[in-house]
Amino acid sequence: MGVPQKITLQEAAGLINNGDYLSFSGFTIWRRPMALMYELVRQGKKDFHLFEVNGGTHTEVLAGAGAVKIWESCWVGHELYGKLGERVAAGHVDGSIIVEDYSHAQCTGRIIAGAWGLPFMPTSHTMGSDILNPKFDMLKNAGLRDGSNPKIPLKKYEIVKDPFYDMGELLLIPAVNPDWALMYVSQIGTEGTVRVFSQSYVDTETIKAADKVIVLAEEVVPEEYIRREPEKNIAPGFAIDYIVELPWGAHPTGSQFFYDVDAEFIRNFYTASKTQEAFDEWAQEWIFGVANHEEYLDKLGINRLQKLKANSVLGYSTAVKRGTR
Repeated sequence: MGVPQKITLQEAAGLINNGDYLSFSGFTIWRRPMALMYELVRQGKKDFHLFEVNGGTHTEVLAGAGAVKIWESCWVGHELYGKLGERVAAGHVDGSIIVEDYSHAQCTGRIIAGAWGLPFMPTSHTMGSDILNPKFDMLKNAGLRDGSNPKIPLKKYEIVKDPFYDMGELLLIPAVNPDWALMYVSQIGTEGTVRVFSQSYVDTETIKAADKVIVLAEEVVPEEYIRREPEKNIAPGFAIDYIVELPWGAHPTGSQFFYDVDAEFIRNFYTASKTQEAFDEWAQEWIFGVANHEEYLDKLGINRLQKLKANSVLGYSTAVKRGTR
């Protein structure tokens, strides 16, 4: 068990190969590893297989760039800033993206099974729905459940009878073990102990389920400090492979106690994502028009970033205008 290697953002993206199986930290528009998504696109990476409990702005960046081949999840969008995942939807319609649909609870069960080292999770979630309609088994329809890829299960699900209490039928859903967990977190210790300042969602399970883990951290802090309150930590250092210290690495998604969601940025991105042409123009400006994360932050400007900066006690910005009831 060694100490995770500290690397640059460019080096992190360089470790990820075309066609790799990826999963992510966060939830919808919170704590997504956005800077790494941009860098993957800059480096021309493609054909990714994504699994996530729910998609978000990061998903749409990869899908718009033509970097997604398979997407397994239950939903994608930007919450109140854009209800739909336009680029994933477009890819599903034109056939460039294979979309395998599971319910939210089923996705959670699948990543938990992967984290626990189980081949499947027994559940009764979403039984009786069209998610289990054989004609919607999209990976099978594409001929990909043939055993040639060890990361793709031979079946989408199996229904069995309860052998212990005779309580009826159970649904078995396959575990997920991605090649990479790509995480954005609040703090990481110098030896890799991970802490987030908010809900952890399924971040712990995603880290445990993945073969390798890259963490983008807002701050790297002394290991001695982060271990003083172990109840606040979500993963140990031996579970982490690489660390990238990268302030504002989740922008435009939010990082509680560091900065708010950049609502204007995501609204503009959502508008641009409605057509491929508009997305390409957006990408030319915000991905290819800057050489790296530092130039991206310069383009955003100090005034914009300062407005998003969270109050250290309240955990959110007091400068951002919010709705009223």
